Amino acid sequence: PISSPLVDTFNRKHNYLRISLTEKCNLRCTYCMPAEGVPLTPKENLLTTDEILKLARLFVSQGTTKIRLTGGEPTVRPDLLEIIQGLGELKSQGLESIGMTSNGIALKRKLPALKKAGLDTLNISLDTLDRDMFGIMTRRQGNGFDKVLGAIDEAVRINVERVKINCVVIRGTNDDQVLHFAGYTKDHPVNVRFIEYMPFDGNRWKSEKMVPYRELLTRIESIYGKLTKLTDDKNDTTKAYQVPGYQGKLGFISSMTDHFCDTCNRLRITADGSIKVCLFGNSEVSLRDLLRQDQSDEKIVQVIGNAVRRKKRKHAGMFELAKQKNRPMILIGG
Repeated sequence: PISSPLVDTFNRKHNYLRISLTEKCNLRCTYCMPAEGVPLTPKENLLTTDEILKLARLFVSQGTTKIRLTGGEPTVRPDLLEIIQGLGELKSQGLESIGMTSNGIALKRKLPALKKAGLDTLNISLDTLDRDMFGIMTRRQGNGFDKVLGAIDEAVRINVERVKINCVVIRGTNDDQVLHFAGYTKDHPVNVRFIEYMPFDGNRWKSEKMVPYRELLTRIESIYGKLTKLTDDKNDTTKAYQVPGYQGKLGFISSMTDHFCDTCNRLRITADGSIKVCLFGNSEVSLRDLLRQDQSDEKIVQVIGNAVRRKKRKHAGMFELAKQKNRPMILIGG
């Protein structure tokens, strides 16, 4: 059973932990990285392999059943395999699922070893099926687009349990791609999720660039006909659909127009070791400092519990969020 430190004052049980492994990335996506770049945290202030695994063990001992590794880009971290192996050892202690979110650029050849080490689920960020647009959105030229598609195919080939594509939809940039992605699910058994564009520091968010999920659904149904509504998991952030007869699925993540704060079950640890109880909240508590002061496990669990209890009922809404100070997405970790 989930013990009390991970339950907040609204009785939400936080059994899902997202750990950012790095702030570095080999892409420069417009909605994630400010145009002027970001000052990176000095390496000595980032969590080490051992610190990440120690925190993961503590969270699992308190009832965490799902861990997802994010970034930055997790594959730029040289100890990624070691971290996943270490997390894999926690599966005998209650951890049920290890996931990772990656841009797929440097992933393909690493995948078999990561899966063997314990990686269960994979989310790949891909915002367009158009090669030229990929270069514009990622601010990177070259053959990255083919590498990402290759990584997705490899994940399917080696039977990674759940392969998802995350697509951030920005009006006037890539919203026409939604129909192409719907077509992509005909022969690809992956779950494509369309994410409403969200305000973060430096991404120049404007409400008119955000396409509400209902509008996307209408656009897809106008071409592909009525979609089949699939059942959503209790804590899932995705509204799930399928084009009848297609192998893959479609999902909509409506963080802005229809938030899911009431069923939120996730906590985040940033690459520099702070706990964030809400993606959009700007309150953080450093767990790294406690680890480096050799504080007891009990003390660290107590601090985690205090942070969780301060979690608010819901985030501020998109117009308020656009005015608030928060980290850029690259420094939060998805």
